[in-house]
Amino acid sequence: MNLVHRKCCSSALWAKAVAAEMPGNVAGFDLGDSVLEIGPGFGATTRALVGLVPRLTAIEIDETSADLLEREFDGRVRIVQGDGAAMPFEDGEFSAVVCFTMLHHVPTTALQDAIFAEAFRVLRPGGVLRAIDGLESLPFRLLHIGDTMNALDPVSIWPRLTDAGFTDIKVDHIPKRSVRFSARKPAQKRK
Repeated sequence: MNLVHRKCCSSALWAKAVAAEMPGNVAGFDLGDSVLEIGPGFGATTRALVGLVPRLTAIEIDETSADLLEREFDGRVRIVQGDGAAMPFEDGEFSAVVCFTMLHHVPTTALQDAIFAEAFRVLRPGGVLRAIDGLESLPFRLLHIGDTMNALDPVSIWPRLTDAGFTDIKVDHIPKRSVRFSARKPAQKRK
């Protein structure tokens, strides 16, 4: 992350904006009793989520960030240092998986797809994936000078999630601003 981007994402202003938006970002979704957050970074989204869900686990690829989050949350959130594309969790461990403003930091589409596949694997049958991310725009590109930026194409999300096994896919986007999407792991069929 470049210095400007790092300052922005770790700022009190960003944390306040995230906290104000989080209830609306998860409204209407039954996240259940055990939520996994992929890629919390500096923890603004984690801080906003912790009071909204019964049990929260966060997986963060950056060791320093994971250590800082572990100290900050002091057991209130289970923090795991690891890769969202190869998670150390059991199949069906979580009732919901969330990813907020992190997928564009994943360097390739193949790795983003691996994260979708892993999210599917660790979800319980009937579990929900909820994600929000920025879209390609000049301001977004400028914020990421010298950074990894692999913005999602909203048109590609539905087929990519379908390929991962998800159903009930919904994609909404504000052009040149953000994309929000949700999907569900199918419930087990009755015998």
